[in-house]
Amino acid sequence: DHVKACGSVLDSDLPTPILLCLLGYTTLSGEIGTKKKVKRLLSFQRYFHASRLLRGIIPQASLYLLDEDYLGQARHMLSKVGTWDFDIFLFDRLTNGNSLVTLLCHLFNVHGLIHHFQLDMVTLHRFLVMVQEDYHSQNPYHNAVHAADVTQAMHCYLREPKLASFLTPSDIMLGLLAAAAHDVDHPGVNQPFLIKTKHHLASLYQNVSVLENHHWRSTIGMLRESRLLAHLPKEVTQDMEQQLGSLILATDINRQNEFLIRLKSHLDNQDLRLEDARDRHFMLQIALKCADICNPCRLWELSKQWSERVCEEFYRQGDLEQKFELEISPLCNQQKDTIPSIQIGFMTYIVEPLFERWAQFTGDTPLSENMLNHLRRNKAKWRSLLHKQHSSSRSNDHSGQVTDSQEQTLNEEETP
Repeated sequence: DHVKACGSVLDSDLPTPILLCLLGYTTLSGEIGTKKKVKRLLSFQRYFHASRLLRGIIPQASLYLLDEDYLGQARHMLSKVGTWDFDIFLFDRLTNGNSLVTLLCHLFNVHGLIHHFQLDMVTLHRFLVMVQEDYHSQNPYHNAVHAADVTQAMHCYLREPKLASFLTPSDIMLGLLAAAAHDVDHPGVNQPFLIKTKHHLASLYQNVSVLENHHWRSTIGMLRESRLLAHLPKEVTQDMEQQLGSLILATDINRQNEFLIRLKSHLDNQDLRLEDARDRHFMLQIALKCADICNPCRLWELSKQWSERVCEEFYRQGDLEQKFELEISPLCNQQKDTIPSIQIGFMTYIVEPLFERWAQFTGDTPLSENMLNHLRRNKAKWRSLLHKQHSSSRSNDHSGQVTDSQEQTLNEEETP
């Protein structure tokens, strides 16, 4: 009865303030105990207590709320969740480290998904907490804040006019779920590391899209455990699981050229038919790929933080490889691979080609132009920092000469 009463509260769309109040109660669960079962129980109790409030039943004792100032700021930020300068780091602090759960609950409500799919809010929250907790907070980059950042970017892309008018509720829910869970349980090391250390995941997935397959399968496991979609017909849930896998697998950076070539062909031939579910799904894959690597297209203050975080994760892998006397992977040697050089290469060969094609698809909307402008400015700043590093390297060189390896690296990095 408790579950039924609690689940019925949000069968229809709720105003944002009510959602925030609910989320305000649940953000406290992370502070009490470390066991997931305890957290989820506390979270459920708060939701049930909140449901009594919403049904007009006055509680006997007052509820302990998140500080009203923080709650007010989080509410204000959510009112601007569709803007590109959204600061996910600030939002994560305001929500007490619950940015992913808070953001997804809000977006599911905004897009009318709770009502359309008749989702039980307690079950949705339970699933989202499972996803958020399955990210490794010790990872500098591949953590729940990155997932929340990608989800916010995906929300922005789903609102692009060229795409939005064709999207179904299923498309939107799959896009948001894929964004939220696309890196779940990421170990903080890359696929080559898993392969050369003979990790069981590499064997399980036969060295092909190892991490992405794991993210997908982990997500499906949590969906089934939570029973979020259990009330839907079996054929519908099976199709959703497959589409979710197709979206998450598309984030494999090793498949970048495959998707770029296909996108270029569609754009050149002008044969994208978004009325067709297959073409819509392809553009959702492209949107998720963009969201996953959009950090260089953010404001410099945000972009720089992400760059430092991802490089720190690379360097940690390099230290681990050195410790176990393995060959240090590309980009993971802190002594040779500087943050500016890594970022310039990433922007030039990975980010720019994809976002230029995305802008071609969207038709140079304000968002696409804004992202490309940030990308160009950020790349110029990294070039400036790289130049300063090389100038410092020259002045510190006893011979006063740049070594052959430094000159070669500089030439490669300065070549578009």
